[in-house]
Amino acid sequence: MLKSFHKLLVPKREQDYKALVEFFEVLGLARGESWTGRRSRGVKLEAPEAGIEIGMGEGFPDADLVIEVSSADEVYEAARKRGLKVAEDIADADWGARIFSLQAPAGVGRVSVFSYNENWRQQPAAGEGHLNASGLRVGLVVARFNSFITERLLAGALDGLRRCGARDRDLKVVRVPGSFEIPSAARALAQSGAVDAVICLGCLLRGETLHYEVIANEVTRGVGQSAQETGVPHAFGVLTCDTLEQAIDRAGLKSGNKGFEAALSAVEMANLRKAGGRQPSAAGQRASAGGKHRRPKQRVAGRSGRKK
Repeated sequence: MLKSFHKLLVPKREQDYKALVEFFEVLGLARGESWTGRRSRGVKLEAPEAGIEIGMGEGFPDADLVIEVSSADEVYEAARKRGLKVAEDIADADWGARIFSLQAPAGVGRVSVFSYNENWRQQPAAGEGHLNASGLRVGLVVARFNSFITERLLAGALDGLRRCGARDRDLKVVRVPGSFEIPSAARALAQSGAVDAVICLGCLLRGETLHYEVIANEVTRGVGQSAQETGVPHAFGVLTCDTLEQAIDRAGLKSGNKGFEAALSAVEMANLRKAGGRQPSAAGQRASAGGKHRRPKQRVAGRSGRKK
């Protein structure tokens, strides 16, 4: 299974090493894993999304590396202030982007930086959460049953949260006996007010009886109901698989790690909730409505038999 993808740059001089690190940090890449050993030293500079793009036809930038940013104009000004060598000034591209190119140090080649124009194709305004977990408090409810799978889901979720900037002290892991107990524990976490999102992790494997369907339906319903009634985002990372092999594939092999994906969903939804303002939960709305419509006091009969 593919675990990571990086373009390797190996400068021969210390000054080139430092120049390359500074160059890519100016463009917004974040420092990741670093090491200093007897034979080598290095640092990984991470981006939220990476990969290989293959295209044909016209309109592609002439560059060795292409980086998408939120605002090409802001990065362009930062690059000029740092004295980076501009190979092509910023301009509007016919495919709805602002783009410019830099000459990277140490003979690495040309790097094109772009951002899409906000009014391209006149897209309607849309809200979305960002994958920034800094300051977010996240609860993780993990079933012990089928721990061979669930512990790998937990490892993937923690990895995703840390990659988004979460701090370990803001993460709370709660273990429950099985998947059936996940909704009640998730609701307790959400109602405590101590978390901004809840990640539910479990594994159900189909057997010879209806037990699988009953538990799967109840867990799904319970997690969804808890999210709706508490107003706290719940990420669903409970696997419902026919075989153990399917579960293994979804816990870090051919189909990725669903715990990692659940963590990203939790971060995005928690930030979306914050951006839109905290909405009262369904339970809170019912309680508020009940307070507005109180039953009238009953009149009590006095000694004379007349109602006072």
